[in-house]
Amino acid sequence: MTVPAEYFPVLPDDGPSDLQRWRDGYRRSRTRRSTALAGVSTVVFLGVVATATVLSPGWTRVKATFLDWEVAKDSFPDILSGLWLNIRVLAVSAVLIVIVGLAIASLRTLRGPLWFPVRALAATYTDFFRGMPLIILLYLVGFGLPGLQLKGIPTSPVVLGTIALVLTYSAYVAEVFRAGIESVHPSQRAAARSLGLSYGQTMRRVVLPQAVRRVLPPLLNDFVALQKDVGLISVLGAFDAVRQAQVHADAAFNYTPYMVAGLLFVLLAIPTIRVADWVGLRAARRQQASGAL
Repeated sequence: MTVPAEYFPVLPDDGPSDLQRWRDGYRRSRTRRSTALAGVSTVVFLGVVATATVLSPGWTRVKATFLDWEVAKDSFPDILSGLWLNIRVLAVSAVLIVIVGLAIASLRTLRGPLWFPVRALAATYTDFFRGMPLIILLYLVGFGLPGLQLKGIPTSPVVLGTIALVLTYSAYVAEVFRAGIESVHPSQRAAARSLGLSYGQTMRRVVLPQAVRRVLPPLLNDFVALQKDVGLISVLGAFDAVRQAQVHADAAFNYTPYMVAGLLFVLLAIPTIRVADWVGLRAARRQQASGAL
């Protein structure tokens, strides 16, 4: 039987109540006030810092040494070309670091006494390379490996620098992945195994997707740090942005090229930093929402 439409009266939509409209207006006014206050305080702070810097006794000399516009223009093309080398090293290193770090983390999470030697070897790897300063490791890899004079050992400073970066950062990334894997509740593994999935299938289809999602913010922070440290391959003689800046600085007896290289690295890192902040904020909101439930 069809029910006539008149039995379902349409209630008038008066919109939000007066109290709700007042609340929305109050929130908007508070937001505008906070934004204006933040803007004014930022301008005042920057003005005070700029004034104190410009009025300092040695400002003229510092400006000529670090902020020479002509030197910056002359060195910019070569430094930008060197930055392209840093970007390529960054891309290759990031992929290798994720692969090696995930493999080491998987080895550290193997269960059972039979796998103790493997777990101990993986733990030794992470302890050693997390404790070794990267600059020292660059010297050891960059000059030690070619010194062995073995066949197949690379001699390119770019390749050797990439190897050192992968060895160091894969240890950090492995610990991040391990924390994510161990944060997955054991019942998830038990449920997957009860459905007939093997250990590898459980890790690949159940554990790792959850673990990667949980550790994405710290992984992005490690990537930001890697963006800066790729400039250290210059100590091995690679003509990246830092080495090009050094060459121009020595030729002009001026440190402005270093400022140019530093600014380019900052501009390279800012997008990743913003993405890392956004991902971290999103993860925090998701956690709060799940906790509220």
